Amino acid sequence: MTNKSLVAPNSKEILSNMKYEIARELGVTLGADTTSRMNGSVGGEMTRRLVELGKQNLR
Repeated sequence: MTNKSLVAPNSKEILSNMKYEIARELGVTLGADTTSRMNGSVGGEMTRRLVELGKQNLR
């Protein structure tokens, strides 16, 4: 049996807010009418920032 409960229940909301904040900073309007490259740039920037946060927490 698997446990599908989240460790941090509000993490989905936080990540969603982060996604739209980064999209605004990059000037990208997320959605189907935007190229996958532009939508992907938001995901890439999210990953870079989350990795940096993780590194800072390990120090």
